[in-house]
Amino acid sequence: MTQRHPQKHPHSSEMDVIEHVEELRQHAELIEEIKQTADKLASDRATRGDLKILSRALKELRYAFKVFAPYRRERKVSVFGSARTPAQNPCYAAAEQFGRRMAEEGWMVVTGAGGGIMEAAHRGSGRDMALGLNILLPFEQEANPVIAGDPKLVSLKYFFTRKLLFVKEVHAIVSCPGGFGTLDEAFETLTLVQTGKRDLMPLVMLDEPGGTYWSAFLQYIKEELLQNGLISPSDLSLFKVTDNVEEAVEEVLGFYSVYNSMRFIRDRLVLRLHVEPTAELMDRLNEEFADIVASGRIEKAEVHRVEADDAHLASLPRIGFVFNRKAVGRLREMIDVINCELEGYCPCDESETST
Repeated sequence: MTQRHPQKHPHSSEMDVIEHVEELRQHAELIEEIKQTADKLASDRATRGDLKILSRALKELRYAFKVFAPYRRERKVSVFGSARTPAQNPCYAAAEQFGRRMAEEGWMVVTGAGGGIMEAAHRGSGRDMALGLNILLPFEQEANPVIAGDPKLVSLKYFFTRKLLFVKEVHAIVSCPGGFGTLDEAFETLTLVQTGKRDLMPLVMLDEPGGTYWSAFLQYIKEELLQNGLISPSDLSLFKVTDNVEEAVEEVLGFYSVYNSMRFIRDRLVLRLHVEPTAELMDRLNEEFADIVASGRIEKAEVHRVEADDAHLASLPRIGFVFNRKAVGRLREMIDVINCELEGYCPCDESETST
């Protein structure tokens, strides 16, 4: 594969990657709704334990949102992997190299802030480009020296608030080898993307050179899930398995070479692009991807008023259509075609480690 780096589009990220609404509601109205929900807990006679969970979760998320808010338009990648991986391990070196390469491309690197793979990715990115989501455990997890004491470090009691932030605040996920926690994060991310509960983004399983951790995972997926009809063939397009750091970097950057973001507006899905699609490409999309269109055709679209919170993206070209929401894997394949035709980044041309 000839390595290349897709064009950059600084400060071009959408403000909220999972917020799709039919009407824009005012901040005061939403805050009042939160207060009303809190008041209802009294009439519900909620238990002390329930109230403690709600209170702590709300505090954690409020503070985390405050920390991430200044970086919302910056592209960010979450890196998952074992806290137990030693510095001598080739996986550590791969994670460090990946973190360095993404920082060179202007991406911030988010990890669980611990040791092992998390520390490696932060050592690669450097403190300025690092964000941390530390989990408070009675063992094993202290913030690594790269991010410790940094205002971009958030410490959390609950895994569910931490996992929400790992997915909500980033634009790509890279999973390195790890234990139960890493597999949990990787599978949950796949589930959220496959079911449309999180917008499409690159999902990369990165191994050490010649490693078998993720290739064995891919074999299991194909033999046990795909062959038994538990997933669709196009679901394999939702993630990439590789043991090459540069391929992982290209997979992330290439996804955003033309594609910028998506937005549901009522029953229509709008894709924001960095390059105006040609008439020939529109015809091709309608011919090859008619199965993902619930009704009508794929057409060029205008900016909608509910996109006011992303006014910095108003100048981008758009295409829109009524989307068959069960076809997320096919949607990813269509975005790959758009990127390939308009920018030249074609994942289908890469090595056999690709899905």
